[in-house]
Amino acid sequence: MLTTVIGAFPKPDYLKITDWFNAKGGTDTATPTKFYEDEIKKMGVDAEAIFDKAAKEVIKDQLDCGIDIITDGEIKRENYIHYHCRHLNGVDFNTLTEKVARTGNYKCWLPTITNKISAADPFLVDEWKSNQSLSNKPVKVTIPGPMTITDTIANTHYTSDEEMGYDLAIAINVEIKRLVDAGCEYIQVDEPLFARKPDNALAFGIKNLEKCFEGINQNNVEKITHICCGYPDKIDAVNYPKAPLDSYKKIAKALDSSKIDSVSLEDAHRYNDLSLLKNYKNTKIIFGVIKIASSKIETVEEIENRMKETLKFISKEQLIVAPDCGLGHLSRELAIKKLKIMSLAAKKFK
Repeated sequence: MLTTVIGAFPKPDYLKITDWFNAKGGTDTATPTKFYEDEIKKMGVDAEAIFDKAAKEVIKDQLDCGIDIITDGEIKRENYIHYHCRHLNGVDFNTLTEKVARTGNYKCWLPTITNKISAADPFLVDEWKSNQSLSNKPVKVTIPGPMTITDTIANTHYTSDEEMGYDLAIAINVEIKRLVDAGCEYIQVDEPLFARKPDNALAFGIKNLEKCFEGINQNNVEKITHICCGYPDKIDAVNYPKAPLDSYKKIAKALDSSKIDSVSLEDAHRYNDLSLLKNYKNTKIIFGVIKIASSKIETVEEIENRMKETLKFISKEQLIVAPDCGLGHLSRELAIKKLKIMSLAAKKFK
């Protein structure tokens, strides 16, 4: 059975970049994106070499763990969403605006949309080419989706989230087409806000997600979306805010009818009613079996048993195994142990 990771991997200690995994979270006012350019300047002429070294290590770790579809660990990103926004016209990173995000779960200072959004120069293609040269397995590129960017950025230009999301989708589509032209076959657009705001997802979010992949008709390109139900602000957090438990079910049929090939769902931190998977007739499911905010290491048997339950509702060909979300809160050692166990469990299903 195929295995993958969602995106982030622990950054090496020598990579001195503030990100949202080591900035203060929760209800604190966080500004991790504020320091990014200065920190790169401090790295000097060696910055690209340091990033390349870190990506090489992260890719090797995943390959050693037996992961089939890997990522670069989002090594260059101080913030998963804002890294992409730095490469869009219309976003002002010198004007930070305080905003409450994620349906009230945290407050932070965010860059501000001050003009019409459009794609700028290519930036993911060279990263992907460099990373793919280090791996004999496919490297997946991860991109924040329109609805999620809308929630995680301030705005003084657009009059509605739907309008803003439409322009963001057009800009994302430009970069996705560049990646496809370069040969990238796995492209994941993350929309955690679908779980937070399922009504908006149904009204316009899924439509804008499809817009991101407009014109991508190649059979060898996997169009993926990841929908997490809530991200903690520290390791071993228990009662962190999560999306409503029925959100996945609300949007399942609409996603299955969309042009998305694979939908990534969390399950390890909070078990779902797996009957929701019956709604997926055409779509592959990337299923979360590893807790990304817990230092407790899962057993092969635990993962195997949950996979068996999943296979009561979807076929083995539909199921891809993954952690719940990104691994940035874990230590490198812990991430490796969890991924190796996950791979062992997946290999039991021939």
